[in-house]
Amino acid sequence: MIPITVVDVRDAEPLVTEVLRSGVIAQGPMVKRFEDEFAKVAGVEHAVAVNNGTTALVASLQVSDLRPGDEVITSPFTFVATLNAILEAGATARFADIREDDFCVDPQAVAAAVGPRTKVLMPVHLYGQTADMGALVPIAEQNGLRIVEDAAQAVGATYEGRPAGSYGLGCFSLYATKNITTAEGGVITTSDATIADRLRVLRNQGMRQRYQYEVAGHNYRLTDLHAAVGIPQLEKLSQLTEARSRNAEALSKGLADITGLRVPAVLPGRSHVWHQYTVLVGDDAKVTRDELSAKLTEKGVGNGIYYPKVVFDYDCYRDNPGVIASDVPVAERVARQALSLPVHPKLSESDVDTIVNAVREVLEG
Repeated sequence: MIPITVVDVRDAEPLVTEVLRSGVIAQGPMVKRFEDEFAKVAGVEHAVAVNNGTTALVASLQVSDLRPGDEVITSPFTFVATLNAILEAGATARFADIREDDFCVDPQAVAAAVGPRTKVLMPVHLYGQTADMGALVPIAEQNGLRIVEDAAQAVGATYEGRPAGSYGLGCFSLYATKNITTAEGGVITTSDATIADRLRVLRNQGMRQRYQYEVAGHNYRLTDLHAAVGIPQLEKLSQLTEARSRNAEALSKGLADITGLRVPAVLPGRSHVWHQYTVLVGDDAKVTRDELSAKLTEKGVGNGIYYPKVVFDYDCYRDNPGVIASDVPVAERVARQALSLPVHPKLSESDVDTIVNAVREVLEG
């Protein structure tokens, strides 16, 4: 089986050993080192490491001083953590439909969704490419909205040369399957020193110094062990991204011109870090998306459906007053058609050929 993703953190062994021998395994100097390196990647002054990507979203909303009834506009086509974080922060989630070309919120839909209670715009940079920040930033500025980027899948991605996570508060995941992983972990990026300071106090039970409490805080800390796992990957992020890009280019070339199959595109002015390589299986394809997924699995090609429904289309959210469901036809269609194929750096040329041939056999055989 060619897996949809491969986790290889063996390069971290020397740093992990260093942490174990030091006796400082909780948040310490290795976390600071990781934060400094991550801030450079995101093009910001400050990176605040936390224990997971969901926490990054929650904490960013908590320092946005939202009140009950305040609304956050986000994407309906995303992992559930995006919505859960909004609810945990005590805000109300409102959804703007997406564009099919980048899988991210449509700026026109965002503009139409802004209302008197809107306080935050939370675009989701899905699959490794940023949302259309050139169009979204003016909407936020005109309406006095804070931008909180769900950049969980987009470490290293850029829009017109500007990195994801540099538009306000950037929220990244370091989960095991992400392009940069610490097994579990997250990062919040910002160039606002005051906000960064508030986040650091918040993540440490509200303490600035031991037993000096300033706010009702939380334990959002990342450990030095986790940071040690991530540092070597940050150091070779460009190499990892280049490998993903080569695989994506080969997949797109090999899968071109298949009836009913739409391959992903790198849009003008944007870079793509290929967290996922996601195709759309249209209604004119020989088989459905779910049938293609099953047949690829039979042929030994791992694949993933990210995501099978729009995020609010589950029973647990239907009667939640903090969830304002919207008419999102593009997101609903994409949720029925999207299928992710392996694109990770560990693929060989033979693996890529196998993937291409398997897809063609199913859709053209």
